[in-house]
Amino acid sequence: MFVNIAGYRFVDLPDRDSLREPFREKCNSLGLKGTILLSHNGINFFLAGKKESIDQYTSFLEEDVRLRGIPMHVSNSDYQPFRRMLVRLKKEIISLGIDEIRPADNEGKYIQPIEFKRWLDEGREVIILDTRNDYELRVGTFENAVDLDIKSFRDFPNAVEELEYDKSTPVVMFCTGGIRCEKASIVMQRKGWEEVYQIKGGVLGYFRETGGSHWNGDCFVFDQRVALDKNLHEADHEMCFKCREPLSPEDLESDKYSVEEYCPFCYDRLVGLA
Repeated sequence: MFVNIAGYRFVDLPDRDSLREPFREKCNSLGLKGTILLSHNGINFFLAGKKESIDQYTSFLEEDVRLRGIPMHVSNSDYQPFRRMLVRLKKEIISLGIDEIRPADNEGKYIQPIEFKRWLDEGREVIILDTRNDYELRVGTFENAVDLDIKSFRDFPNAVEELEYDKSTPVVMFCTGGIRCEKASIVMQRKGWEEVYQIKGGVLGYFRETGGSHWNGDCFVFDQRVALDKNLHEADHEMCFKCREPLSPEDLESDKYSVEEYCPFCYDRLVGLA
């Protein structure tokens, strides 16, 4: 059994470059695999390994006062969902391309998953805004969520310009684990939206605390598991070998799917127009 963890924190790390080698040495010594992103404005990580190794990694984080108590999403798998161990130096731990958007200096408003479920149970007027990419939405999303039809998070600022709603209407936004919403909420506030919330812990936190009520489908994740169900177990999705699109069981039954050759999302480009 492997333990999978994901966590992030926006915090000033002026010593970013010197942190890389200690992180790499620690993770390699523990047999962990996954990715750690280090920037001058924070850390973001997705790792998997045996429980003892994950516990030791967590203790290693706690040695740096700036990285103590990072909330983590924890799930289990019966295989290692990452192929290698990477520690990367990045300009941003989640790329938006707007330097002045700094969550470490401007924390947004959170709504707890249980509270948001209560809003949905009551049928409150609220804009449910999905900040994720188009391929993630195909795997699953909230009932009545607004689809911005974006292929990259960098498209978010322009996409929300097209929203035709009263800006006094409450907005609740969400992403997989919460990190994109940290920046997206600041963008929305700067564009004049008056009441902007982000679900604490993202979709995975919502699943854990509510069982996924009002959610249709599964949740895309960025590792070989492809998607998790509402119980945080691996769902029945696969990824196209050619175009890396997530494939549902229905996609796998399509005449336009052939293992390691094409899927319904790249068939026309690779086969149909040949």
